[in-house]
Amino acid sequence: MTLTEDIIEEKLQEALSRVLPKFDVFHVRLRRGLFWYYFETNNRPAPKVREENTYPCLYIPVYQNNNYLFRVTYYRKRINLEVFHVLTDGMGGITFLRELVYEYLRLTHDDLMEKLGDELCSDTSLNKEDSYVKNYTGKKYKKKYKTERAVRLTGEFLPPKALSVTHGYLNIPILKAKAKEYGVSINTFLTGIFAYSIYKEHLHSQPYKKPISICVPVNLRPFYGSITTKNFFGMTAAVLRADKENYTVEEVIARIDESLKEQITKENMDSLISYNVSNQKNLMLRMVPLFVKNLAMKWVYRSSALANTSTVTNVGSLQIREDYRPYIDKMHVVLSMTKGQNMKCSISSYEDTLVYTISSKLKDQSIQKCFFRTLSELGVPVTIETNGEAYEVL
Repeated sequence: MTLTEDIIEEKLQEALSRVLPKFDVFHVRLRRGLFWYYFETNNRPAPKVREENTYPCLYIPVYQNNNYLFRVTYYRKRINLEVFHVLTDGMGGITFLRELVYEYLRLTHDDLMEKLGDELCSDTSLNKEDSYVKNYTGKKYKKKYKTERAVRLTGEFLPPKALSVTHGYLNIPILKAKAKEYGVSINTFLTGIFAYSIYKEHLHSQPYKKPISICVPVNLRPFYGSITTKNFFGMTAAVLRADKENYTVEEVIARIDESLKEQITKENMDSLISYNVSNQKNLMLRMVPLFVKNLAMKWVYRSSALANTSTVTNVGSLQIREDYRPYIDKMHVVLSMTKGQNMKCSISSYEDTLVYTISSKLKDQSIQKCFFRTLSELGVPVTIETNGEAYEVL
């Protein structure tokens, strides 16, 4: 999250030390048991806040981080929160970051502290229920996660640990009007253009036997009325089967829309929850030693990784209390790379600006350029910002 003023490290450290004990989901360490990994309360001091001096999304060495599974850094006016996904999802991470920023602003502005006090916002949830288990009905469904191999984005890699990050700033009213012309949501519109860019630049607009499959996480809280700060999302896939030459962008958007509509239903979300929780409750699986589970999970992880070309996640609109808005400029979300996926995208919004971020460990920037160029050609102006690895996009 980027503020309107430079960050004071000592105040940010104090803010973290004050906020962390209030969030049980973050105030933990990961332990290894005989059958399962599990969390326990971490009684060590908050991790040390540091100035950012590396690429984002690098490995978090927990033993050098007071055993916490997240870290907080800053750079000029920006406060960064990097989180190990086992703790929470995008919504939970944003909730924690927002309260951290609020606390920091109260510590650096006496008038805010006097007016607002030193408590969490009344609408901030500290709920830590397991909403997967709560909404498990026991109904049996067929296995839902696909394992068909998808197109993989490959090529020459950037140096080890380097990550290309490109932010595209879009005006939401203009973007919303354009998506409406195609009869789709903003999320579907942008995912469709990303799929089109892969089809055009990576497959060169030619047929291919493997599908382009873009993983689209879905926040399950609205489906089930949940306010948990723990992970609660389901995985869907926006699939484009490149079975002919020269698809138009309109055709690709229509196919992506059809693919997502088939999956983003309450019944399908029920089936995903059932599949996940039934495995967790299976007594035979529960009795399998952890080292055997780890071997099995490596195979499952590899299979699922090969089933997706990329990921597009939308964390939604950042809601900021009126008193803090003059001090907050914008927000970005950057996804780390995983096995089989060398490029990922994230969407975040604040006020009238949507930020579409593409992170990649590939040197080639042609997909990024095609994506933003296509938006511009469709009448959606784009302002681009990159780190030092992606100047070619400008």
